[in-house]
Order: sequence, then C-alpha cells, then structure tokens
Amino acid sequence: MRHLTEHDIRACLVNADDTERRHVALPHDYLLLDWDHLDFLAWRDPAVRTRGYLIVQRGDRAIGIVLRAAQGASRARSAMCNVCHTMQPADQVSLFTAHRPDGTGASIGTYMCADLTCHETVRLAAPLAPSEIRASVDRRIDGTRHRAEGFVDRVIEG
Repeated sequence: MRHLTEHDIRACLVNADDTERRHVALPHDYLLLDWDHLDFLAWRDPAVRTRGYLIVQRGDRAIGIVLRAAQGASRARSAMCNVCHTMQPADQVSLFTAHRPDGTGASIGTYMCADLTCHETVRLAAPLAPSEIRASVDRRIDGTRHRAEGFVDRVIEG
C-alpha cells in the first residue's frame, strides 16, 4: 500500500460527510506504519470506540469507508472474522456496518476482528483455534486483502 497522508486518508472516505472527515482520529501508530507491508489499513477510532475505518488500495487510488461497530455482546462462544477467516472468542469479533455512499440510508455489514487487526492476525505462525486448518500464509494474506477489498466494493456498489 502506498503511503497516505492525513489529508489522503480523510479525502478517500467515500461514505463520510465533511464533519465526519474533520473528526477522523488517525491510529496511534500512524507515524510508525510500514506502508510497504500493509495489505490495507484498518483501525478503531481512538476517540469514538464504536467507529472504525477501512482503507484499501485500488491501483493508485485509496478508497476508504467509515465503519460502525455494533453495540452489545454476542452469546456465542466463538466467532469467525469474515475478512481474515480466523476463529476467535466471540468477544474478539464484532459486527461492523458501513453506510452506502449513495444516500439511500442502506448499510452493509460483516463480522471482523474487533480491533480491526486482520492484516496482522493472518501473519501469526500458529492457528488460533484447534479446529482451524492452516493454509499457507501467503494465501491467507491474499485472501484477507481480497475479502477486505470485496467488502469495500459491496459498500460502494451495493
């Protein structure tokens, strides 16, 4: 992923209005990000814990969406992130929704790692659950990137 400035990040959020763009809080480690090794950029807003952001690279263009985390806890014991396909304890997976930018009020949702660190989770050496089948790390990384891009595409295109 190419390096994004603070202005680039705010400008690429396609489902945000001007007020939301002004209030975007960058990740705490923004200055330390290794952009060459990021498949996509995702983080929870440090100021508003129910808000998150997901930015993918499409050619030379960055496209981002604002996410909203669902409130409440799941009764399930475990859950799978739909982006990195990792089974985790249910409290470590959250439902995130994103409003479509077309103004219809519709939103699209998916289950993701609650801390939005899917790009790091797929790089772990050991399986996170006893029943998990471990694919090659490169395939997992590619799949995670494609699923993150696919979610952004579904939000934008419907």
